[in-house]
Amino acid sequence: MTSPGPASTGPASSGPASSGPASSGPASSVHRARAGLRAALREGRLLTGTFVKLPAPDVVEICALAGFDFVVVDLEHSTLAETDAIGLVRHADRCGLPALVRVPEVDAPLLCRLLENGAAGFQLSMLSTAEQAWDLVRATRFAPAGDRSVSLANRAAGFGLAVPGAPGQSALDALLSAERDQPPLLVGQIETAVDEPWECVIGDLDVAFVGVTDLAVSLGAEPGGERLRSAVAEVRDAAGRCGVAFGGWAPSRAAAPAQGLAGAGYLVTGSDLQILAAGLTAAAAPDDPAPDDPAPDDPAPHDPAPDDRGGRP
Repeated sequence: MTSPGPASTGPASSGPASSGPASSGPASSVHRARAGLRAALREGRLLTGTFVKLPAPDVVEICALAGFDFVVVDLEHSTLAETDAIGLVRHADRCGLPALVRVPEVDAPLLCRLLENGAAGFQLSMLSTAEQAWDLVRATRFAPAGDRSVSLANRAAGFGLAVPGAPGQSALDALLSAERDQPPLLVGQIETAVDEPWECVIGDLDVAFVGVTDLAVSLGAEPGGERLRSAVAEVRDAAGRCGVAFGGWAPSRAAAPAQGLAGAGYLVTGSDLQILAAGLTAAAAPDDPAPDDPAPDDPAPHDPAPDDRGGRP
């Protein structure tokens, strides 16, 4: 294990976010997106996103129009391939919507390719050790802060072209400067017991994120029970001590407080599949009878029996 560097005192400083088409250099859309997310976390504003599991660009576009602050493209619990994830990340960037990618492990070449296509950051599952956290930092930072490989032949580097508005600055200098000022947002999912010092495990991240379902299963705790609430509170308190944001997953914003996430600044609600399933179920459900309609078990109204004088033949 490579010894981790000193824990940070919080997310990197950032300037105001702005929107607009992607461009190369320090003002590129992905770096503005990272700055905007960090500013919101630092100011205590709630950021809300959802998991994207379907390989449909329309999904991220609808998420942007619906008002989500970010999406998390899911490479852990989905059938998405790398090419699907890259397409979703690129489309989200063009829509002005920050896209993080959830990964089950630190695969440095994969992370590099996703960053080169505009990923705003990563959400690492099952984080429990300082070694995992430091591997994530190293894979997403250029030297001397890490060992991410450098290339200019990609979208995030403006394909090595001259930097607009920065005469004399090379594309390499622009990329290194932008990544140093606004490196990828890093989120660690806490889903099991953590035995190492919290500052070593989460101190260099931006968000300590509680995966409540896996945490409940790993602890043998009842969902919503006291043991789970206590474990969530431990993560929340550790995040506060380490100067990183606190986050987690809930099926909806309304359900977050019951899971101990009332103070979360980074909240992932449901997923595109969950939202789609709920919508389709509601659309397929039979309508309730109107108040004046006969009850389904009542006999249907009928004409009075005819009499001898005016009856039907």
